[in-house]
Amino acid sequence: MNAMKTAKELQASPIVGETHQVQNVANELHSYNLFTTDAALLEGVKREGGAWGVSEIAAFGEKCGKPEYLELGFLANKYTPELDTHDRFGNRVDSVRYHGAYHELMKSALEEGLHSQPWTHPREGAHVVRGAKAFMQSQVEAGHGCPVTMTFASIPSFRLQPEVAAIFESKILNRGYDPRNVPIDEKQSITVGMGMTEKQGGSDVRANSTMATPVNQPGAGQMYSLVGHKWFLSAPMCDVFLILAQTTAGVSCFAVPRWLPDGTKNALNVIRLKDKMGNKSNASSEVEFRGAQGWLIGDEGRGVPTIIEMVSLTRFDCMGASAGLMRAGLANAIHHCKQRAAFGAKLIDQPLMQNVLADLQLEYEGAMAFSMRMARALDKKDSDEHEAHLARLATAVGKYWICKRAPQHSYEIMECIGGSGVMENSIYPRLFRESVINPIWEGSGNVQCLDVLRAIGKTPAVLMAFNAELNKARGGNSILDRYLDGLNQQFMQLNPTDMHDLQYSARTMVDQMALAFEASLLVRHAPAAVSEAFCASRLAAQGHHNYGALPKGVNVKSIIERADPGVVKA
Repeated sequence: MNAMKTAKELQASPIVGETHQVQNVANELHSYNLFTTDAALLEGVKREGGAWGVSEIAAFGEKCGKPEYLELGFLANKYTPELDTHDRFGNRVDSVRYHGAYHELMKSALEEGLHSQPWTHPREGAHVVRGAKAFMQSQVEAGHGCPVTMTFASIPSFRLQPEVAAIFESKILNRGYDPRNVPIDEKQSITVGMGMTEKQGGSDVRANSTMATPVNQPGAGQMYSLVGHKWFLSAPMCDVFLILAQTTAGVSCFAVPRWLPDGTKNALNVIRLKDKMGNKSNASSEVEFRGAQGWLIGDEGRGVPTIIEMVSLTRFDCMGASAGLMRAGLANAIHHCKQRAAFGAKLIDQPLMQNVLADLQLEYEGAMAFSMRMARALDKKDSDEHEAHLARLATAVGKYWICKRAPQHSYEIMECIGGSGVMENSIYPRLFRESVINPIWEGSGNVQCLDVLRAIGKTPAVLMAFNAELNKARGGNSILDRYLDGLNQQFMQLNPTDMHDLQYSARTMVDQMALAFEASLLVRHAPAAVSEAFCASRLAAQGHHNYGALPKGVNVKSIIERADPGVVKA
């Protein structure tokens, strides 16, 4: 008889066979609407003036949750940009090559108007609606958001010089995407980058050494020649860049195109792409200007005020993107915990995990409320002095706080998943790497806190506006009331002549301002379960706590349900 056993017989043997069944594991989160399943975002949009755009946002939210769309984010980060300084014949081209997934994301973002909507269709809530859509897009993939937000934020700076704006604005605002490295005259749509930082100065742009001299006549709107370098230029495949350079009058702002009006390549040479730990899909570069030409925007020596509006808007997007990382991680974590069981129960039903998840949602609730309130301030700042003052101060506070909170939030999400949370074939490592970028880009934490001091010192009315906004929540929560009393005492004791003490304690003050602002918004607008838990855990507790240390009595199930991506809220 044949003594050999078949493979089927071996598998059926108690000794040799399958080692395990795939069970008690989660699956990928997809096929959900990023807007209608997010109570904090949905409520924020309606509250802050964007109710007219709910159906528009919901349609985009459905697209963002489709599996094939989410996959674009993975592909754009797996196949990262590559630089070709020259073509095969030796011609200088400075071309960046991307995976098709990156181009698909850019095309989608620009067609959706994430770079243009408030400028082409200005109305109440325009920044709110655009911000909500950009926020959801950041959950799919954050890197391509860099050129999108710079393109969006460039318009106020260009409009300071109408004759230069006339060259570029219509193509900047066009809802199309053309990635070709060709002269602007051959394109219907273009994107905008920015270059401020040099190696010797960093955030101190007044230490920049790049020099600009007039080609013919000096003055606003005239052409200058730039010689120097930038340690960071994002993103080098854009068609035109707002660049800071020195003139005899000081730091000035220039619009420097990749191609000159006569169709020749500008002398903006890309030296290399930066090897960043995060934001992998987006190309950041080091460049040299070897007589690159560009138009002066505004007066000589007024470069920082000229570009500051752009920086303010990109800081707003940093806030929203960091909140987006929180939301993406939390949605995935809840999806996982609803399927995974340990020690005899689903993770979602275990008290300590409920504490952690609810606490993470509270962090997101505060960040989302802050971001949406700033979007409304942007919508009204040109017609309402209170909103203008609020936007000036609170944007710096929010950019500092929300971006600073995102890395710990992203890490805690990974711990909710366990060992699988650090695997590179999941979304979690990418969320964590992205989370450390926004706190540094567009001004690090110290820069933001010093900007808060600068704003208060230069325009005391901004602090009055901020305080007035906080006081709208008076009487809604006794813990918050006491917290505001203490904060007001600190404001009254500010001594503008003692800059050493002010700067030394700036982070402490801005921390408290941010928490008070979030708590005020939640007390006024969020369900009691959210606002009471936020105040009890953030304002009443002594010192900082790790996530998952909520006090007893918190309605954690209600808070988690608001975050559950499997539950439609509208």
